[in-house]
Amino acid sequence: MGEDANQITRRSLLGFIAAVSVGASTAGARADESAITVHKDPSCGCCAGWVQHLRDAGFKVRVEETSDLEPVRARLGVPSDLAACHTAEAGGYILEGHVPAAAVRRLLSERPNIRGLAVTGMPVGSPGMEGGRPQPYAVMSFGADGSRTFMRFLGSKAIG
Repeated sequence: MGEDANQITRRSLLGFIAAVSVGASTAGARADESAITVHKDPSCGCCAGWVQHLRDAGFKVRVEETSDLEPVRARLGVPSDLAACHTAEAGGYILEGHVPAAAVRRLLSERPNIRGLAVTGMPVGSPGMEGGRPQPYAVMSFGADGSRTFMRFLGSKAIG
């Protein structure tokens, strides 16, 4: 018996279900990339400012308060020379310190083979550290090959 063009077969139905499932899981993975978990000290105001910067940029941010970030950094593999005042997880990467949303977007878009990004210290003008004359600073990538400059910023604006 031939297949009627208007009749749904079990094979075509299973193919359709598989295609929808793959599309849904891909869309779910993309949605998860906008979710960031931030580990921060409950009394840190600049960390709260950075969280707000991420939310203003459209990220979904979940905050986990802890007064001892060392175990978090050790578990996530943050190099001690790049440690800052808060640590975050985004799309399988680590964010350490006042990393601007523009750098996070580039990271999640390009998906380089690195462990994460870090901004050492607390540069004036960086997200969460607004006020005063902004200082230029580097966002560093880190991973198995060491660390190197990923982007440069003045305040939250990318430069060069």
